[in-house]
Amino acid sequence: MMRVSFVALCVVALEVVLFSSETRTAEAETCSPMKPLPCKSALTSSSPPSTTCCSRLKEQQPCLCGYMKNPALKHYVDNPNAKRVASTCGVPYPKC
Repeated sequence: MMRVSFVALCVVALEVVLFSSETRTAEAETCSPMKPLPCKSALTSSSPPSTTCCSRLKEQQPCLCGYMKNPALKHYVDNPNAKRVASTCGVPYPKC
């Protein structure tokens, strides 16, 4: 009886490990600096963000801190226009 419980516990632990790594992989795949590309004009000028920009920004919200840490992308995310676009789109500006 104890051996069956131990085997069941091992199976459950293995499933937890497998499913948690799949979740992290899926999250990592959703971050794409190209997805908010429709926001470029709003981020680099005073033009309002498009609906496509806002929907993409909402999709990429979990990725914004990572973009802020990337020197190639930081100037797009960490500037007054980015705060304006985020506010207009209803996306909370990240506090990283």
